[in-house]
Amino acid sequence: MVDAFVGTWNMKESVKFDEYMKELGVGFATRKIGNMTKPTTIISVDGDTVTVKTQSAVKNTELSFKLGEEFDETTADDRKVKSLVTVDGGKLVHVQKWEGKETSLVREVEGNKLTLTLTLGEVVSTRHYEKAE
Repeated sequence: MVDAFVGTWNMKESVKFDEYMKELGVGFATRKIGNMTKPTTIISVDGDTVTVKTQSAVKNTELSFKLGEEFDETTADDRKVKSLVTVDGGKLVHVQKWEGKETSLVREVEGNKLTLTLTLGEVVSTRHYEKAE
């Protein structure tokens, strides 16, 4: 099921990402930089381990995990969270929990397009990617 997500994805559009970062508590300067970057996400699978690499001019991150197994994650904005990634209805669902808060990062593929929906409380941000040729 994860196979649909495998590949290199280039961000084309970002909606309400500033509001999402603000809700996370990200500072003004970091938000400005975050809003200017158009990251590339590379998703790969090796056995039962999924790796998500995010590359931008500002910061690169790499996350490896097994579906359905909770793991410790340090996010791009330096939050220490407990994460769990599952596949639900064809969507790759990543839930982060920290300090009594919870956010979800849901990836959905349709053809050569990937939509990442970020939700924290009432704030919903969408980031649209296209698969690299």
